[in-house]
Amino acid sequence: MKLRRFVIALSIIIALVLQIVPMPLTVDQYRPDWVLLVLSYWTLALPNRVNVGVAFFVGLILDVLLGTSLGVHSFALCISIFVLAANYQRLRNYSIWQQAVIIGTLSSLYHLIIFWLQHLQTDVNFLFDYLWPVITTMMVWPWIFALLRKVRRQFRIT
Repeated sequence: MKLRRFVIALSIIIALVLQIVPMPLTVDQYRPDWVLLVLSYWTLALPNRVNVGVAFFVGLILDVLLGTSLGVHSFALCISIFVLAANYQRLRNYSIWQQAVIIGTLSSLYHLIIFWLQHLQTDVNFLFDYLWPVITTMMVWPWIFALLRKVRRQFRIT
């Protein structure tokens, strides 16, 4: 099956589209980190295929799509995925709700790194509204985990 080779790339492309799809401003501040969620799942499931290198490349694409300075999202994704990849054997054994808390912690690290880098480049001030996506990312993780695991098993991705 030829589609089997492109399932991971297709899921990352879908996450990139979900990350940039226009939403009303009142809802946009709660948007989950779709790219981080998908990369986190594939890093936990297949750390030999999706790792820091993939996170770097996807982060560069996300920087271009969002119009931020080149390397901001890339660096933040690399750090988050590195922490996840370094501990993937331990994290696989946790329950889905414990994993959601860890993904939320990684999401907060991701957002704080992005804020820190943007604060160094411009004079942006910190607002706690920047951390709303952390809560929604934690809440979406069980469904993303179940969906991507079903896709991985259906297409027999190893």
